[in-house]
Amino acid sequence: MAEVLFYDVKTRKKIKKHQNEIKKTKYERPLNTGTIQIRYAIRALHEDRWLTKFCTKADWDQLKVEEIA
Repeated sequence: MAEVLFYDVKTRKKIKKHQNEIKKTKYERPLNTGTIQIRYAIRALHEDRWLTKFCTKADWDQLKVEEIA
């Protein structure tokens, strides 16, 4: 995964970011059933805005980039 394609909602354009410009994070939230839902995401900074792309756990684990909270 050398480049990741993000969608910038503000400018309505697709943005390519190289792997050394991205970070990975995960969002956890409790569900009504008592379990915790985990969403895996890739984030990149573009023009002072964070772009977010959700991905699968397999893709997230494969990335060798810094994880942010």
